[in-house]
Amino acid sequence: MERRLTQPRVDSKRRGTSAPETHAPDPVSWVSNLAPYDPVSSLAKIWDKPKQTPFKLDWNESTIPPSPRVYESIVTFLSHSNHLNWYPELGSRGLSDCISDYVGLPSENILVSNGSDDALELVCKTFLGPDDRILVPMPTYTHFLVYVEARGAHVEPFYSNDVYDADIQGLKKALTKDTRLVYLVSPNNPTGVTYDSDEVSELCEAYPDTLFLVDEAYYEFYGASVVQLVQQYSNLVVTRTFSKCFGIAGLRMGYLCTSTGVMTHLKKVFNPKSVNRLGQIAAMACLSDLPYYEEYAEEVRLAGQLFKLEMKKRGLELKTTPANFAMLKVPNPIRFCQLLEDEGVYVRDRSTQPRLEGCVRISIPNIEQTQELIRRIDRVLDLM
Repeated sequence: MERRLTQPRVDSKRRGTSAPETHAPDPVSWVSNLAPYDPVSSLAKIWDKPKQTPFKLDWNESTIPPSPRVYESIVTFLSHSNHLNWYPELGSRGLSDCISDYVGLPSENILVSNGSDDALELVCKTFLGPDDRILVPMPTYTHFLVYVEARGAHVEPFYSNDVYDADIQGLKKALTKDTRLVYLVSPNNPTGVTYDSDEVSELCEAYPDTLFLVDEAYYEFYGASVVQLVQQYSNLVVTRTFSKCFGIAGLRMGYLCTSTGVMTHLKKVFNPKSVNRLGQIAAMACLSDLPYYEEYAEEVRLAGQLFKLEMKKRGLELKTTPANFAMLKVPNPIRFCQLLEDEGVYVRDRSTQPRLEGCVRISIPNIEQTQELIRRIDRVLDLM
């Protein structure tokens, strides 16, 4: 006999009645006053203008589709007995092996996550507790701060004399024996500051009881990494993502690399079935077509040079970075961003962050897109 799935029956006499008011349980004390991460997405505005070609340059996503192999792999997978009714491959073992070849580390030093955000949060859940001190060079990627504060830990901001300089010696002075973790984004979002292997080695050696978390979300654009150091230092974690250069942000794929000792603790908390199967398939396809992404990263670099030159001609200062974004200084950031939205260009106003007065962050697209971006900026400048 066929069984149908139906909605539960509602008593007609009770339809339209309000549910009784109840008091929601109180969260733990450090969550009560926690401000949620505000992503300020432009998607709703883009969907409201279906006839306008959008330039979504606010989240540093890829501005081109992922490799054709990504689509081919997903279609092939779905066209056969794909078993989507089953949980995904636990621990993403197949993808871990592919990443192992890519980063040059054993698979036991790699953990695949549901986007690198999941990896960052996992580190916080595993190693942070109430009243722990976390040192963070600022300004930086703000979502990480929410993960820290959700554990009851305290963010201690570090400001270098020059916002575009790492100031490793100043950072070392800000560290103490009580510093539980240091968060370094390399290249940093939004300033582009980087931390090389010698600098990270110096920090790991000087403070062996402090965990150093290096976020390499923009590695494919930058080209330099500290990932090999995880075999040398047991107090280092490196996170990466497939959401930027690889262009599959919508599938939420990331990973971290660390020592076997740290990995042992992370796996006590990690959910091995949290990474979806289509994302695993797509990420493996990305790694099978590295020349496609290397060409894109090189074009972004050249487009950044073109963009800087053209903005200089217009009397505007553009600070390029080793990543796929730049900081443009304008007289009136709020009006500038509003006028750009009228042109279908969506960027991030960073002028309210410390030491970034007048700055707007713009993701760098490819050369053809950059040329069109400049034309739209010209129309905005005529109105300012």
